[in-house]
Amino acid sequence: MTLELYLAYVVATLVVLAVPGPTILLIISYALSQGRRAALSTVVGVGLGDAIAVTVSLAGLGAVMATSATAFTVLKWVGAAYLVYLGIKMWRTNPSLSLDGAQTVSARRMTLHTTIVTALNPKGIAFFVAFLPHFLNPAAPAAPQLVLLGTTFVVLGIANAALYALFAAHLRARITKPGTLRWANRAGGTMLLGAGLVTATLRRT
Repeated sequence: MTLELYLAYVVATLVVLAVPGPTILLIISYALSQGRRAALSTVVGVGLGDAIAVTVSLAGLGAVMATSATAFTVLKWVGAAYLVYLGIKMWRTNPSLSLDGAQTVSARRMTLHTTIVTALNPKGIAFFVAFLPHFLNPAAPAAPQLVLLGTTFVVLGIANAALYALFAAHLRARITKPGTLRWANRAGGTMLLGAGLVTATLRRT
């Protein structure tokens, strides 16, 4: 793979990652409700979820998702239902209690939730299969190139998620009034519900 081709892939990946999807909405929601403590946990979840998505795509599931309407639909609805479930839970949380740690979400749970949402995104799984081959050098072995491109995507995804998480946590740190906290929590829950609806409307391309 030439340097020019790799740099083109990096630029294309940054453009794709800049568009907020269900994972980013989940990260922002947790950062708004839990503060800076959510940043590390959710970013780790993004890394794990992207790594899983890349791995299963390269293993062949991405091709199945791209050609099977049933497989795509099943994974789509599972992911959408999970996001709606998280959104409802966030709406029902009393944000005033989270200030003293009485009603916080554990770091492990936030990592798990983010990993699941990222890995269950059917559009992402099919995307890797359609996206990565365009940047392969046919004259060179494919496996090392796929590993490099997949790893690059995961690293850039982590960096992108970290920026969103830290920005949202910065906003959360400036919120002190209980009424505003409740608004932030419900805004986060609404974002998750919206992400679930967006996921439910995804179509195969």
